[in-house]
Amino acid sequence: MSKSQSWKLSLKDFTKLHGHVGTFPPPSLLWKLIALFPQGHVMSLPFYQKFHQHYDRSYRNKDLRTTMSQYHQEKKRSAIYTHGSAAYSSRSSAAHRQESEAFSRATSASYQQQTSLATQSALATAVSRKAASAYDYGYSHGLTDSSLMLEDYSSGLSPQTKRARKSLLSGEEKENLPSDYMVPIFSGRQKHVSGITDTEEERIKEAAAYIAQRNLLASEEGIIASKQATASKQATVSKQATASKQATASKQATVSKQATASKQATASKQATVSKQSTSTLHQEEVLEKKSRKVAIREKAEQLSLRKTLEETEAFHKKLNEDNLLHAPDFVIKPRSHTVWEKENVILHCSVSGWPEPRVTWYKNQVPINVHANPGKYVIESRYGMHTLEINACDFEDTAQYRASAMNVKGEFSAYASVVVKRYKGELDETGFHARVSTMPPSFAVTPYGYASKFEIHFDEKFDVSFGREGETMSLGCRVVITPEIKHFQPEIQWYRNGELVSPSKWVQTHWSGDRATLTFSHLNKEDEGLYTIHARMGDYYEQYSAYVFVRDADAEIEGAPASPLDVVCLEANKDYIIISWKQPAVDGGSPILGYFIDKCEVGTDSWSQCNDTPVKFARFPVTGLIEGRSYIFRVRAVNKTGIGLPSRVSEPVAALDPAEKARLKSRPSAPWTGQIIVTEEEPTEGIIPGPPTDLSVTEATRSYVVLSWKPPRQRGHEGILYFVEKCDAETENWQRVNTELPVKSPRFALFDLAEGKSYRFRVRCSNSAGVGEPSEATDVTVVGDKLDIPKAPGNVIPSRNTDTSVVVTWEESKDAKELVGYYIESSVVGSGKWEPCNNNPVKGSRFTCHGLTTGQSYIFRVRAVNAAGLSEYSQNSEAIEVKAAIAAPSPPCDITCLESFHDSMVLGWKQPDKTGGAEITGYYVNYREVIDGVPGRWREANIKAVSDEAYKISNLKENMVYQFQVAAMNIAGLGVPSAVSECFKCEEWTIAVPGPPHSLKYSEVRKTSLVLQWKPPVHSGRTPVTGYFVDMKEASAKEDQWRGLNEAAIKNNYLRVQGLKEGESYVFRVRAINLTGVGKPSDLAGPVVAETRPGTKEVVVSVDDDGIISLNFECDQMAPNSEFTWSKDYVSTEDSPRLEVESKGNKTKMTFKDLGTEDLGIYSCDVTNTDGIASSYLIDEEELKRLLALSQEHKFPTVPVKSELAVEILEKGQVRFWMQAEKLSGNAKVNYIFNDKEIFEGPKYKMHIDRNTGIIEMFMEKLQDEDEGTYTFQLQDGRATGHSTLVLIGDVYKKLQKEAEFQRQEWIRKQGPHFAEYLSWEVTGECNVLLKCKVANIKKETHIVWYKDEREISVDEKHDFKDGICTLLITEFSKKDAGIYEVILKDDRGKDKSRLKLVDEAFKDLMSEVCKMIALSATDLKIQSTAEGIRLYSFVTYYLEDLKVNWSHNGTAIKYSDRVKTGVTGEQIWLQINEPTPNDKGKYVMELFDGKTGHQKTVDLSGQAYDEAFAEFQRLKQAAIAEKNRARVVGGLPDVVTIQEGKALNLTCIVWGDPTPEVSWLKNERPLASDDHCNLKFEAGKTAYFTISGVSTADSGKYGLVVKNKYGSEISDFTVSVFIPEEEARIATAEAQKGSKSK
Repeated sequence: MSKSQSWKLSLKDFTKLHGHVGTFPPPSLLWKLIALFPQGHVMSLPFYQKFHQHYDRSYRNKDLRTTMSQYHQEKKRSAIYTHGSAAYSSRSSAAHRQESEAFSRATSASYQQQTSLATQSALATAVSRKAASAYDYGYSHGLTDSSLMLEDYSSGLSPQTKRARKSLLSGEEKENLPSDYMVPIFSGRQKHVSGITDTEEERIKEAAAYIAQRNLLASEEGIIASKQATASKQATVSKQATASKQATASKQATVSKQATASKQATASKQATVSKQSTSTLHQEEVLEKKSRKVAIREKAEQLSLRKTLEETEAFHKKLNEDNLLHAPDFVIKPRSHTVWEKENVILHCSVSGWPEPRVTWYKNQVPINVHANPGKYVIESRYGMHTLEINACDFEDTAQYRASAMNVKGEFSAYASVVVKRYKGELDETGFHARVSTMPPSFAVTPYGYASKFEIHFDEKFDVSFGREGETMSLGCRVVITPEIKHFQPEIQWYRNGELVSPSKWVQTHWSGDRATLTFSHLNKEDEGLYTIHARMGDYYEQYSAYVFVRDADAEIEGAPASPLDVVCLEANKDYIIISWKQPAVDGGSPILGYFIDKCEVGTDSWSQCNDTPVKFARFPVTGLIEGRSYIFRVRAVNKTGIGLPSRVSEPVAALDPAEKARLKSRPSAPWTGQIIVTEEEPTEGIIPGPPTDLSVTEATRSYVVLSWKPPRQRGHEGILYFVEKCDAETENWQRVNTELPVKSPRFALFDLAEGKSYRFRVRCSNSAGVGEPSEATDVTVVGDKLDIPKAPGNVIPSRNTDTSVVVTWEESKDAKELVGYYIESSVVGSGKWEPCNNNPVKGSRFTCHGLTTGQSYIFRVRAVNAAGLSEYSQNSEAIEVKAAIAAPSPPCDITCLESFHDSMVLGWKQPDKTGGAEITGYYVNYREVIDGVPGRWREANIKAVSDEAYKISNLKENMVYQFQVAAMNIAGLGVPSAVSECFKCEEWTIAVPGPPHSLKYSEVRKTSLVLQWKPPVHSGRTPVTGYFVDMKEASAKEDQWRGLNEAAIKNNYLRVQGLKEGESYVFRVRAINLTGVGKPSDLAGPVVAETRPGTKEVVVSVDDDGIISLNFECDQMAPNSEFTWSKDYVSTEDSPRLEVESKGNKTKMTFKDLGTEDLGIYSCDVTNTDGIASSYLIDEEELKRLLALSQEHKFPTVPVKSELAVEILEKGQVRFWMQAEKLSGNAKVNYIFNDKEIFEGPKYKMHIDRNTGIIEMFMEKLQDEDEGTYTFQLQDGRATGHSTLVLIGDVYKKLQKEAEFQRQEWIRKQGPHFAEYLSWEVTGECNVLLKCKVANIKKETHIVWYKDEREISVDEKHDFKDGICTLLITEFSKKDAGIYEVILKDDRGKDKSRLKLVDEAFKDLMSEVCKMIALSATDLKIQSTAEGIRLYSFVTYYLEDLKVNWSHNGTAIKYSDRVKTGVTGEQIWLQINEPTPNDKGKYVMELFDGKTGHQKTVDLSGQAYDEAFAEFQRLKQAAIAEKNRARVVGGLPDVVTIQEGKALNLTCIVWGDPTPEVSWLKNERPLASDDHCNLKFEAGKTAYFTISGVSTADSGKYGLVVKNKYGSEISDFTVSVFIPEEEARIATAEAQKGSKSK
C-alpha cells in the first residue's frame, strides 16, 4: 500500500478480520491491525502534543497550574518518557487484561533485543508487568470500567496527592527510568469522573488502576522500538524467518510474502530466525538508540530554552505592566473548616496587589453585614492579613464563604466552605467550651484525597408556586456542597410526584455549577404536583420538595368547562388507537356532557374531530387511521354553555401492531418522516386460515365494545384479515360488522350498539385462499359501562398546617375501581363560592391545600374520579380558621439566681425565643444536687406551672450546691428543658444592696430610640429599692466603656432611650439602688440594632363624630396567634374601668370613656409572638387640651365653611351672592335672610345649591336703592349648623351698584363689534412702535379706521380679523409722531372706538422705551485705527436725539476737544481720539441714557489692544502721508489723440509731488528721449510739455508719462493716431461700394 493511500479501516474490513462486531479484538488481532499501518502512523502524536509541556495549558486555571508545578517537582526523578498517550476507553475487563498482556509482551520483547540496555529493559518489563497486574487486581476485585477511568478528564493531567495516588514502583525502578520529562495525560473522547468511594480498599483500587494506565502509556517507546526493528528485519530477511501462529497477518505480509514478526514480539511458539537476521536487527536497534538520545537531548534543550524565555517574559511583564500596577492575587487562600456547633471558626487569607486591594467577605454570594448580626461576625484586616471570625457557629453557618479582593486592576476571589456538625447524643456543654471534641462516627475517603462527609444544603429554595396554563415558570435553588471538590459535580435529578422528570419540549433542566433550575416553557395542568430536587454526591444525597399548582386558563366562552388533562395512548394497532384522559376539576358551572376527541397527523397542522357525539367515558378508540401513519390527539370537554379549551396534545403514536413496532425498532431506519412504510411478504398460494382463538370482550362501555383474540395457528405465510360478526343474544342471526373494511390486527372496537341490549360476537379469518371458519362465540355481553362511577369520599377532616395552608384528610371511596384520584375544593365560610385546590387528581387520602388567606375560615369537600366519571361531592368538612399549627415552645435561657436564703433560692430566666405559635402558659423547674462535682438525679421543684419568669424553690439544703433547668409549656405541650444552669450555692445572702433587676426587654425599637423595661429585683437588700440606673454601651465595645443614661435614679421600671445612632448595635443593663447603695447589674439586654424596620406603624389618635377619643394601632406582620396588649406607663390596662379595648384582625382600638387629667401618661401597644413590634403614644397636658377641644367640636359640629359669603358682578350686570361649604350632604338646607327677614326665590331672587361642591348661590338682576342692607345665609346639615353674613351699606353698596351698571353697559356694547382690548403701544425688537388693539364680535363687513389728531391715517394693508388683533406700525419713531391716536370699529350693528394719547408724559414714557430698545440694540464697543488716531464705535438700530450718549475714561467723564471728540454717523456712535498718547490708555465706557436708565458698553484700550491699535494708527498715518505726497499726474493728458499727418501736436499736463517728482516719457513702453522732432519739457516742477512739430504716421502709438518720487510713482497713458486725408477718402469709398454690392 502506498503512502498516499488513506489509512482508515472500515467496519466491514474490521469485521472480516475479527469475525464479529461489537467486541474489542484480542491482542493477536490487535497486533495484526498495528502491522497494517506504516511506520510513524500508529503512535505518531498530534502537533500540539509535540514539544509541549501540556496541551491544554490555556484551559487550566491558576490553581491547577500551581498544583501541577508542585507535582512536576516532586515527580521529577520518576517521570516516564513517552511520545504521547494511548486513547483509553471503557471496555470489558477481559479486553483490558488482553491489552495489558500484549503491551507487556511487546515491551519485554523490544528491550530484550537491546543487549546494551539489558538491565534497563528488565526493569521496564517488570514495571509493565506490575501495571498489568494492577489491572488484573482491579478487575478481579470488581472494579468497573468507570472506576478505571482517569480521575480528572477536565484538565487532562491529574496531579498525584500523597494519600490518593501512590506509585507502585520501587525506588530502584524509579532511578532506572528516564528522568527530566513528565508524562502528559490527555483526555479521551469520553468525559468521565470516577465515583466517590468510602472505603480504603476502594481507594487503593482507584490508585492501582491509575498507576496501571500510566505505565501502559509509558510503555509506548518499547512498541515503537519493536516496530522499527520489525520493519528493519523485513527489509533484510527474505524468506528466512519462520512465522509463528501469532505473527501479524496483513496485506503487506501477503504481497511480499515476508515474515513480519520478530523473535522478541512473538510468544514462546515462535520459530527461530537466522543469525544474519539477528545481527542486522541488533545493528539497527543501536542506530535507533542513538537517534533516540539525540531526540531526548534536543527536546530537553527546547524545554529548558522555553522555560528561560517564559521566565524572562514574565519578569519583564511584571516590571512594565501598567507602571507596577497589578491585579489582586491571593498569597494565602482561606481554608475550609468542619467544626462542631457553638465553636468559633476563623478564616484567614493574605492578598497581594497594587493598589492595595479591598477585601469583602460573602456568605453564599451575599455580602456579610456585621451590623445585621452584631457579635456574630468579626472582620479584621491587619498588615495584609484578612480574617473572618464566626462566633458560636450553628447549623445555619454551614455555607460557602468567599473572599473577594478588588482594586483598579480587577477582582479575584477565593472560596472556602464551613461545615457545622451537630452532635446527636447528650454531651456536656463544658466540653464544647473547653474545645474538647471527638471525631464523627464515620468519614468517607474520596479519590481526590478529601477525608470528610459531604454535606448538601439547599439555599434560596423555591417555595410553593402558583401558575396558570400557558404561562412560564421556573423552579430553582442553590445547591451548596461541602467540602467542594473541583471538577466533580453532583448528580441533580428532578421528580414530580415521585417520578423522574425528563427534559422535553414542555420542561427543561439546567445546572449552572451551583444552581439547579427547572423551567416550564408552557405550563399545563399535567405539570401540577409535588416537585422534588434530589442532589447526590457520591453516597450522600439530600432532597427538597415543594408543590406546584397550575390553575386553569381563562375560558374563551364564559361558563365553558376547563380542559382535560393527561391525554395518553393506552393501546395502538393497525385499525384503531385507544385514547384515555383525566376529567377536569372545573366544569364551568354546569355538568360536563361529554368529550370530543381530535386527531392530527404528525407533520401537518390539520385537526379533525373523531366523534360526532360527546363521549362521557374517559377512554375512546379512535378508528379510521392510516396504517403506518403517526398521530397526536387532544380532548375537549363540553357542557350546555359550550366547548372548553383543548387539552395538551398527546405524544405521537403510530397506527401499527405492537409486533410490527418491535420489528421496526430492531433494525436501522431512515430519519423519521412522520410516516412508516410497511411492506408485507409476497403472498403464496396456500392455506385457508383456521379460526381465531381466545376471543373475549376486553372492554365494554355504553359507546363501544372492544374485542380481542389470538391469530389462528393455521395461517400460511401470507398476511391474514379478520371479519367480525355479531348477533343478538337470543338469536343465531349473525351479521358481519366490518364488511367494507377488513380488520388487520387481532383487536377491534365496535360502535353503534344499542345500550342495554345483549350481544354475542365471533371472528373469521381470511386470506387469498378464502375465508376460514368462525371462532367460538363470546359470552353474552350487555352494552353498558362495566366501570362504575366511584362513590363519594367520606369523613373530610381539615387540620392546621401553616398560616396559608390546611391539611385535608378523608376516607377513600369504597369499592372504587380504576381510581384516578381525588379533587379537593375549598370555600370561604358564607361565600357559597367553591374553588379547586388541585387541578391534577391526587392519589391517597391526604392533601395540603395552599394559597389560603390567613385568618379566614374555610370548609372543604372532596370527590373521586375514574374513567367512568366524577363521584358525588363528599359532605362538607367542618370550618377551620387558617393559621399556623402550634408546637411546644423552645427552651428558656439565661437562668440566674435572683436571691438566696439558707433554705431556698429565687431563680429567674428569660422566656424562650420561639413560643411555638401559642402563648406560654407556664414553666416547670427542675433541680439537682451537685456533690464534689458529681450531679445527682433531677427533682421537680413545682407541680403547678409557674406563670412568671421567676420562682422561689423552697426546702433546699443550706450550703448545698444546686443546678437547675427550666421547661416552658403552652397548649401544645411541654417544651424541651433548658440547658443546665451553672452551679448555685444555697446560702443566706447578707448583702445590704439590692439584687439585680431581671426580665429586661426592649420594645419600640426605632432608628434613634427604643424603650427598655425591667422587673424589680427579688432581693431588695436591707431597705426598699428607691430607683434604678440604666447603663448602655455598643455591642462591640469593651467592658470599661459602659456609660450611664441617667444621672439621677429613676423610679419607673422603664426608660425611653434617646439619641441612638442608626445601624449601631447596643446592649443595656440596669442597676437598682436603695439607701445602702447600688446593687449588682442585671443580665444584659440585647444586642439590639437601632433601626426602624420597613412597615413599622405608630399608634394614631382619633376622635369620632360623637366626640369619643380613641387610640388606634394596626400591624401587618402579625403571626396567626398574635394578640394586642395595651398598657399605660407600661403597666397592663386590662382591668382599667376608664378604658375599653376592641381588637379585630390586624387592628386594635383603645377608647377613653371620659378623658381627664387622671389619664395622662404613656399608652403603648405590644403585639405578642412577633419580633418586638410595639408602639406608644404620649398624652400630656397640651395633648389633653387639644383632644378635649377636638372632642367638643365633634360633639357640637358646625358646617365647615370653605369660603365666606361674598358678592360679585356678572357679565350682564347681574349680582351674585355666594359662599362655599367644605361639604354638604343631601339633606342640607339653607335659609336666605335680608335685613333680618327671610327672602324666597321669585322674580327678583334666584337661589341655587350645589351639594357636590358645597357652593350656595343667590342671583339678582339689578341692584336698586332699596337693596342696601345685610345679607345672611343660614346652613343646617344634620346636627351641624353654620352661617355667613355680608354687609352692603354706604359707599360699599354705592360702589357695587356703580360697578353693576357699568357691567350692564359693557354687555350692551359687546353686542356689536367692540374692542376686547383697547388701544395700546409696544416697542418691537427693531425699535419700531406698534400700536395694537384686540377686537371681537366682528364680521366681514366690519370696517376699521385709524386717526391721528382727528385726521384719518391711510393704511396700506387691509386688516385681517382672523386673530382679532389690529395693528399700526410706526417706524423710526420720533417727536414728529407725537399726538392722539384713535381707531374706530363699525358696521351695521354699531360702532366702538378706542383712543390712545401719545403726548406729554405718555409720549415721554414711549420715547424712553424706544430709547431703551435702541440702547439695548447697541453692539459691543470696537476699536478702529484711522490715519488721524483711534476710534471707538458701536452700532445701533437707529439713533434719536433723545438718546443721550456719554463717554468716560477710567471712570472720569471725557472732556471733548479737537483731539477727543464724539459723534454719530448714521447708526454708528463713535469716539475719535486723534494723535493718541499713552495717557489715552484705559477703560472706556459708553453710556446710553434712555431718560430713565443708563445702558453701558465698555472696552479696554490698554495693553496689547492699545499697542496693536497704536501701531495700526502709525501705519495708516504714514500711508496717508505717502498717499498725499507721492508723485502723480494731476491732469491735462487725453486718453486718445487723433491728428492729421503734418499737423503739430502740443500736449500739456500738470504733475504734483513732494518732493518734486522725476519725469520721463515712454513710447510703446520704451523710453522716449527729447529731440528736434519730439520736444519733451518739464518746467517749474509741475508742468510737463509734449510737442511734435509735424506728425507723421510713424508717430502713431501708445505714449506714457512716468512721474516718480520717493513716495511712489504713476504712469499716465495716451494714444496718438495719425491719419492721411486721401487714404481716409479711399477707405470711405471702398466701404460704400461694398455696402451697395451686399444689397
